[in-house]
Amino acid sequence: MDVLCKDEEKVPEMVPMVNRNQTQQVNRGEEEQKRGQWGSQVEYLLSVVGFSVGFSNVLRFPYICSRNGGGAFLIPYIACLTLCGLPLFYLEVAIGQFSGKGAVHVWSVCPLVKGLGVGMLIMSGGTALYHTMNCAWSVYYIVFACRTTLPWSHCNNHWNTNTCVKGVHALEEQFAQGRTWRQTCNITETNGTFVNLILVGHNATALNNSWETKRTLYHTAAEEFWKHNVLSVSPGLEQLGNIKWELVLCLFVSWFLIFACLVKGVRSVGKVVYVTATLPYVLLFILLVRGLTLPGGTDGALFYITPNFKKLSKIQVWIEACVQVFFSLGPAWGGIITLSSFNKFNSNCQRNAVICTCVGAGTSLFAGAVVFSVLGFMAHDAGVPIADVVSSGPGLGFVIYPEALAQLPLPQIWSFVFFIMLILLILDSLMSMVETVISAIIDEYPVLLKWRLTVNGVFCVSSFLLGVIFTTEGGMYVFTICDWYFIAIFFIFGGFLECTILGWVYGVDRVSENIELMTGKPAPLFFKVAWRFITPTILLTISIVTLVQYKLPTYDSYVYPDYAATIGWCLATIPCVPLVVMMFTAIFRKEGSFLQRVRMSLQPDSSWGPRHIRDCMTTELRNQISFETCDA
Repeated sequence: MDVLCKDEEKVPEMVPMVNRNQTQQVNRGEEEQKRGQWGSQVEYLLSVVGFSVGFSNVLRFPYICSRNGGGAFLIPYIACLTLCGLPLFYLEVAIGQFSGKGAVHVWSVCPLVKGLGVGMLIMSGGTALYHTMNCAWSVYYIVFACRTTLPWSHCNNHWNTNTCVKGVHALEEQFAQGRTWRQTCNITETNGTFVNLILVGHNATALNNSWETKRTLYHTAAEEFWKHNVLSVSPGLEQLGNIKWELVLCLFVSWFLIFACLVKGVRSVGKVVYVTATLPYVLLFILLVRGLTLPGGTDGALFYITPNFKKLSKIQVWIEACVQVFFSLGPAWGGIITLSSFNKFNSNCQRNAVICTCVGAGTSLFAGAVVFSVLGFMAHDAGVPIADVVSSGPGLGFVIYPEALAQLPLPQIWSFVFFIMLILLILDSLMSMVETVISAIIDEYPVLLKWRLTVNGVFCVSSFLLGVIFTTEGGMYVFTICDWYFIAIFFIFGGFLECTILGWVYGVDRVSENIELMTGKPAPLFFKVAWRFITPTILLTISIVTLVQYKLPTYDSYVYPDYAATIGWCLATIPCVPLVVMMFTAIFRKEGSFLQRVRMSLQPDSSWGPRHIRDCMTTELRNQISFETCDA
């Protein structure tokens, strides 16, 4: 091919073949070359790790791990990571790097399922829409962390109620008084502990808990700061209430940070991740050292890793392990494909996949030790079991952990460090989600590349305006529905389709040949078997079981009305609609009988191929057009 590109005797014979379509191909190819590329492998690895490691690694995994057997949970987690997470992660890295295409155009490998890529974009863009609120809430907390007295450490604020108590220790005292009163009045206490009753309600992921239906009259200062100051939460979904303009400003700051980080695409992201992807580990280490040196800190860490092997006999534990692998690594969102499409063609994709997978899983384990060391101190100080102060999601990040940090010397510094860490973790994931959408738009319309700054601005401003609904007094109820339903169907089923299409339709042998073309080595036998049999079987099983077991979410003691489920399932079908619509569109555009159209739609189209071959073809056509122009 290189010889043909440089062979001057061949050029005159090929000049008559140059037409307007070829000129458009040249222009598109030139835009692809300007699309961007990582400055180094370090930038790529940091970007992928930043995308994979996020809010769920730090605030979801520790709770899931402790609830499902502690150290014993690592057995199903590592098994699912090896048999499901790593193979799918490697597959996405390989096809993204091989094709140099984003999450939509990469499915030119099988035009019938090009809607799968569009669904990934919708899932990434939609998740970024509401996930940015976690960043906005963190910004809000940072502002208050700069005060001389942390407002969530006492009950002397204007938003506090008469039932406010300073912390968990005070709650336990109230519980003791209430228990004495019940014994005096001969009232039987139901199962559950008093402290956990008021904490578990703050899990926005609405994980089932035996205490969720309980209620109490008393609330900690941290809880009231979260509910009555940050959220100003309304009575229910039917009452959205007023917009909280302080949260709107924090949301604007969050989207401005995303816009600034993406101003030059991967070139700017590659520089930003040196800070956003590495600093959280430094801050986590500082928090771990501080936590382990506190009274009860070591007990908390031991509670986190102490195994309970009886839990492994429950199928639900294995299901949650597989789901957590997806949250920890981020496959099937389109982000890994997009980030890998900017990588150098000859990079070792297998090595990169293994490194990123191990770092993502390791971060979850490390973050768990950080979280539980501080929770151990909190439980020790209050004189309650560690299990009574464990929660997940926003309940942990914005209620329990801030209260624990408020009990340390110089609490402002520790709170500031914690929320800066959260912001950096969230920003890394959000940058990749937004870049996935922006790259797909520019891939579809290359002429927009020179207007990239405008495209970034329009997307960020639009997302900011749509996200204002989450800043209302009823915004938390809307947030919970989105978080609970939006990725319910597409999340794991999309991974199943990826394995099915690339493993069976395109074929594992061709995938292995593509990998060998890039790295000089074919894919190992283990991955071939996993792509065709093991991974899709696990993902299909998890998808079915998850849908069967799906229930309405809950927030605090609020029970969602029945129509909330209708709204939720409508949200869940949004990423799936393009898959069905574009499937029929692909078949309709072909000619022949129905079966012939289906077969042709399953074959790669003319744009599919290795990136470096397309670059050479572009150079060849460019030489032809230049010769024709000079000859004229």
